[in-house]
Amino acid sequence: MNFASRITRLPHAYEPEQGGDALKVAPWATDDLARLIDGAGGCSPYLKSLIDKESGWLETAFDDPEAALLHEHDALRATAPDALPTRLRQAKRRVALLTGLADLAAVWPLETVTQALTDFADLSVHLALRATIAHEIKRGKLPGQTEDDVEQAGGMVALAMGKMGAGELNYSSDVDLICLFDETRFDPNDYHEARSGFVRATRKACALLSDITGEGYVFRTDLRLRPDPSVTPVCIAMETAERYYESLGRTWERAAYIKARACAGDIAAGEGFLKTLTPFVWRRHLDFAAIEDAHDMVRKIRDHKGLGGPITLPGHNMKLGRGGIREIEFFTQTRQIIAGGRDPDLRVRGTVPGLAVLADKGWVPSDVAQTLTAHYRAHREVEHRVQMIRDAQTHDLPQSESGFDRLAAFMGTDRASLQRDLRDRLEEVHALTEGFFGGEATPAHDMDVPEDLARSEIVSRWRTYPALRSARGSGIFERLQPDILGRLAKTSHPQDALAAFDGFLSGLPAGVQVFSLFEANPHLIDLLIDIVGVSPDLARYLSRNASVFDAVIGGDFFADWPGQAALRNALTEELARESDYENKLNTARRWAKEWHFRIGVHLLRGLIGAEEAGAQYADLADATLGALAPEVEADFARKHGPCPGRGAVVLGMGSLGSRRLHAKSDLDLIVIYDPGEVEMSEGRRPLAPRPYYARLTQALITAVTAPMAEGRMYEIDMRLRPSGNQGPVATSLTSFRTYQLNDAWVWEHLALTRARAVAGPDTLARDVAQVQAEVLGAEQDRDTVLREVATMRNRIAAAKGGGDPWDPKLGQGRLQDIELVAQAAAVLGGQPLGSVPDALQSGVSCGWLSGEQADRLADTYRLCWALQIASRLISESTIAPDSDNSAASGFLCRITGTDSISELKKTLDTASTEAAQIINAVLPDVSEED
Repeated sequence: MNFASRITRLPHAYEPEQGGDALKVAPWATDDLARLIDGAGGCSPYLKSLIDKESGWLETAFDDPEAALLHEHDALRATAPDALPTRLRQAKRRVALLTGLADLAAVWPLETVTQALTDFADLSVHLALRATIAHEIKRGKLPGQTEDDVEQAGGMVALAMGKMGAGELNYSSDVDLICLFDETRFDPNDYHEARSGFVRATRKACALLSDITGEGYVFRTDLRLRPDPSVTPVCIAMETAERYYESLGRTWERAAYIKARACAGDIAAGEGFLKTLTPFVWRRHLDFAAIEDAHDMVRKIRDHKGLGGPITLPGHNMKLGRGGIREIEFFTQTRQIIAGGRDPDLRVRGTVPGLAVLADKGWVPSDVAQTLTAHYRAHREVEHRVQMIRDAQTHDLPQSESGFDRLAAFMGTDRASLQRDLRDRLEEVHALTEGFFGGEATPAHDMDVPEDLARSEIVSRWRTYPALRSARGSGIFERLQPDILGRLAKTSHPQDALAAFDGFLSGLPAGVQVFSLFEANPHLIDLLIDIVGVSPDLARYLSRNASVFDAVIGGDFFADWPGQAALRNALTEELARESDYENKLNTARRWAKEWHFRIGVHLLRGLIGAEEAGAQYADLADATLGALAPEVEADFARKHGPCPGRGAVVLGMGSLGSRRLHAKSDLDLIVIYDPGEVEMSEGRRPLAPRPYYARLTQALITAVTAPMAEGRMYEIDMRLRPSGNQGPVATSLTSFRTYQLNDAWVWEHLALTRARAVAGPDTLARDVAQVQAEVLGAEQDRDTVLREVATMRNRIAAAKGGGDPWDPKLGQGRLQDIELVAQAAAVLGGQPLGSVPDALQSGVSCGWLSGEQADRLADTYRLCWALQIASRLISESTIAPDSDNSAASGFLCRITGTDSISELKKTLDTASTEAAQIINAVLPDVSEED
């Protein structure tokens, strides 16, 4: 049956002119089809854009819409991997257009619309995995897997979660996935290589789907529902996931797995995994604890960003707000999880099927199930139209009357009727579900603390957290709670401090040991409140690594800094106690993160300043690389033999090279090796020196950057190596010297001023330093150097913009700008940079800068650095403080030596303006040049 014959409703064009323009590109449309295109184009800029692009295809698709989608699927399956990104995006446009119009015209019911979107998502994920896994197999990165294994993704499966798992994708959904691989398909010796291959394939598949190109995007992908996503890789072994759910799985994860479905890759393996989780998801007895958990989860939703307030239509969230979609879903899932262990018939994925079977089994009155089903479908249609207007990932109703007028026209009605219908449905849903979820919780005991803290929603949900699930942990915390709340009440912003403490408590996997420590050492509570109130990152670390409090109590935590050599020796000893290579890597991560945390706390509490902290972060990176590199070499040598020749040194470049890192710094590295006269390594699988050191370098990068059970240590950037990304990842000493003396650009000599060896043989490190001295000591033409520096400065400004007003790094007269001047001074002075202030003095010595200019630039640099290291401890993004009262603002002012946020801003602006004027004066004007 064709599309036109099934039309039963039509939108009205809110913007008739836009609707008319849509019709112009579809002259073939007549009667109801013409009215549909006119209405859709006149209400939705997004649908109009799709009509403009796909009008020709749409004309034929209307003949048989179901067949048109199947044809798209078949065409996609036959698409070559290199053409897949573009072809998927074209197919997404077509699927979005056809399903949108079928929804608007009621040609398809809601379930058909959401299933069509889900089917396309399934296929997209499968094709993306197939392409990226095929690439890994072709490269030999999935041992034992061949082209015959590509269709099953080499033993990997993507589990569709949430709405995708239930076949209920909305019009602008993310796709929630959990990616797993069947480790039993691989020899134990090949496990790590296989895992790395699957992780790479997963990342590339997600990028293929979610990257926005000129053709648009396919689906935004979300992998955060996997076990412990902050520390686990994006694809994990099924056995690892099973162990997690057996020991740590929470109620919300059980609820999530009600809808889980193997959607791509090795479907059979995925279904087998889901079967093993049956005891976790579906408890054998009636699970009345789930009712209590459900009460608390609903209260959390209601408290989230004020979404639990009264039903007022403007801006009301159709998903999370009162009476919304989530209440119906929760109502259904909770009843399923309570009784599904005893009755397998209740184990269905979809919301509407779930309500039907619950009614059939007597868990929900039939009339309630029917009413909620009708409202669920109506809510989802409204959600779709809100999203269709501009392809926005939103669930909010319009804020304005004009917005409601547009939405009403889109739904073929008027504003008054739409608003009346919405309010009635939302209120009825809330009334039906409220009786089950009950009223607000109240604290068990009155506490001698401010009423607004003691009876807050945040406090009421604490009893649901893992750390308070055991009777013992809960009992200890009940004794501590008044003291904790009292201390929170004394902070400058009690509600903010309470929310920050809640973040720590919610992430704590167990509580008995930590709460006992707090009870015996009340000062730890003050330390904790200091930390969580300023740095969410440190708080997250604490919640997952509470054993670090043992070091705090022991006294070593606040001892003097031991220095790089002592740190390296300590880590070397730690690693020597581990026999397994993976255990060594996890041990290094755990050790490094503990010291990283220590530096942050010392900086936070004023025990060290910005300069000391920067040097300590660099010492830690040096020690980590210095101790880990020999372990990587030893593991690599088991297969390929010892390093041919004199080995390799790792050069720290950039901020690492100048010994100035912050909490979020990545590491700029170069690897230089000396093969001597050796032609091949001596091992089971010998290699020539060049591939040997290239692969060894990759192994080192993986050892540092790979996400493991203990997370990752650092991100690594090797773009400063000779020839940048086009050059080999490791360079021989001879080639390095030749390149730097004969072929390097001025900017590469600037970068070389900050190079220093951080790992490798001392004799080779000295030889590399000699090359550095030879290059920097060569005669330089000052005019040429300064002109190149000025050009480079302009290019940086053009590429990165002027920087945020609060960004201490980017912008004229700020960190990067002054560092560029310091590097130029080092080049002109013919010596390594050392510190920025010292390099600026080199500029004075060679007559380029005046003493006053160098001092002014150094002072500004110290201010910007203090703000940089402080802000990166607080946030990953640029800070924007607007209050003097918060703990974070107080920290920023203290570390920068200012009395208020307004003073800090004024000082920063003034200092950077003056620094920019100095730099403009000492560099030539190349603005008119290419």
